[in-house]
Amino acid sequence: MSDKLGFEELRLKYKDILSKAFSTNNIDLLDSFSRNTNEVDRKAAMDQAFRDKLLELLIENPDTLENYVSFCIESCRRHMVTPTMPVVLLGDIFDALTLNKCEKLFEYVEKGVNIWKEELFFVACKNNLLRMCNDLLRRLSRSQNTVFCGRILLFLAKFFPFSERSGLNIVSEFNLENVTEFGGDNSSTLKDALDEDMVVDEDNSKLTIDYSLYCRFWSLQDFFRNPNTCYNKIQWKTFVAHSGSVLAAFSSYKLEAVELQKSKLNRLKAVNSDVEMQESNKEQHYFAKEAQELKSVQVDWIKETTAMIYRLLGETPPDGKKFAECVKCILHREEYWNSWKNDGCPEFQKPKAPVSVDSDEVKKTRKRRRPVGDIINEYRNQDKFYMGNNELTKLWNLCPDNLVACRTKERDFMPSLESYMLSEGGTGGARRTASGGWGWRALRLLARRSPHFFVHTNNPIGRLPDYLDDMVKRIARDSAANAAAANANGDTNTNHNDKAVKQEAVEEEITEEQMEADLIKGADSNDIEQVPDSTEGGDNDEKTTRSRVTMISPAELDAVSAKLSEWKKLAVKLGYKPDEIQYFETENATDEARAKNMLQLWFDDDEDASVENLLYIMEGLKLVDACEALKNAK
Repeated sequence: MSDKLGFEELRLKYKDILSKAFSTNNIDLLDSFSRNTNEVDRKAAMDQAFRDKLLELLIENPDTLENYVSFCIESCRRHMVTPTMPVVLLGDIFDALTLNKCEKLFEYVEKGVNIWKEELFFVACKNNLLRMCNDLLRRLSRSQNTVFCGRILLFLAKFFPFSERSGLNIVSEFNLENVTEFGGDNSSTLKDALDEDMVVDEDNSKLTIDYSLYCRFWSLQDFFRNPNTCYNKIQWKTFVAHSGSVLAAFSSYKLEAVELQKSKLNRLKAVNSDVEMQESNKEQHYFAKEAQELKSVQVDWIKETTAMIYRLLGETPPDGKKFAECVKCILHREEYWNSWKNDGCPEFQKPKAPVSVDSDEVKKTRKRRRPVGDIINEYRNQDKFYMGNNELTKLWNLCPDNLVACRTKERDFMPSLESYMLSEGGTGGARRTASGGWGWRALRLLARRSPHFFVHTNNPIGRLPDYLDDMVKRIARDSAANAAAANANGDTNTNHNDKAVKQEAVEEEITEEQMEADLIKGADSNDIEQVPDSTEGGDNDEKTTRSRVTMISPAELDAVSAKLSEWKKLAVKLGYKPDEIQYFETENATDEARAKNMLQLWFDDDEDASVENLLYIMEGLKLVDACEALKNAK
């Protein structure tokens, strides 16, 4: 009881402050007064206060009703009352006013259609607005208040979305209550009235429309309001007979626009258009039932009758052809309407205007791109690479290992060292080495194919052609030695023969003068040093060269190579780079062959190479087995 008393007290307070705020058009006064109250209690009390105040206005000042509803709408936007309150007030007003005043007030509802479609009001008020309009339609007469009824229906069509299912005849139900009574009783006086009234006088001649034609014409309305009866054989025959009689009567009397009375012309045009539209509607809509199909005879009759109706419309003055085209357009739109309903009445949406790529709207609708780091991690988990482009990523991941991809036979476009350096007669290399293009390609090929290119020496290269001449001679000598060893042994594994051939080649470089000098000095055969020899070379401008060759016997080389399982450690200490070590590894099948190839090249190319130095280096690396093997082989 105390809660009820509290609500009544709050309602009365709100009513008083509402009266003051509305009379002064000061909604801020109402807002400030209700701000400290609980929202639920405030809205309930305020709603009741608005309805109480409306009763006073209906009696005292009905001219302010529209302003009062607008005041309520503004209160809704400030969340002081529930969103349905403006429509509730309108419903109360329409219930209290006469139909003439309701028609004037409805203009306010029509003009505010955009207000009712706002997000705040639409969901909350659409059922209340529909109920309010239906209540008005029940009070109106379809024959006396036709315009007002049409305005109400147009308002609902504007207010509700086009696809609102509550306003659609989705299942295509027919209005069977639309019965046309035309006095079909033969015993009545209708026949006599027709004989007297429905006579057309033209040029002193009379055209009588008999009672039978009159009944047949209006009996067609029963088929139009319930087309399903045409699927009955008897009903179909009746429909065909009556339609044929009416159309025959229309076609037998040609109208002339100049001589006919205007009322008669309008009457016949209306009848023609009504029959034509109803006939075509049956063809396009009423007969388009899924469970019922027309027979071929019926379809042919409809096509023939439709053509006849269009012909009669085209012959009806004035502008008959134009009117027939308008009817065709209307029925064509009717086909779209039927198809749309058969598809379940999907919602219609206006096509969006094209926008530029750089516009703010496009930027807002773009999806947020994934961080590049997440994408890279996802590919990395699959042992793949992300290149930032789909096609490039696909191409790159065909072979993610670059070294493997580069070593494939399809990508090996480099010629062999012998074919390039020894082409065109090997000995004629002096002329080729002077060419800058040939020399540049030769250096690139030597860096890729020959270990002689990566040799540490203290002797600088005087001229590039001189260096290339020396490399051509060395490659020719190595090639000849390899070929001779292969012919002698017939063995594909030529590592041992290569070492012997290289040993002989080195010995050939030692001149007789060097041998004499070494013998005089009593030098060891394993430590033969070439005496510097200076020659002046004219055009070639040859400079002084100095080389030191320290020999190691084949037995020693075989012994130490067999024990060098950690040859890579020794290779690093001897100064070979990773790509040179990779060359030894790829060119030889076993560790023994790799160690032998490495030591042979070291003894051939390094001035500091000697057995003593090799022992010293291997002892520092703690290669005990290799050291013992070298000492025992001496």
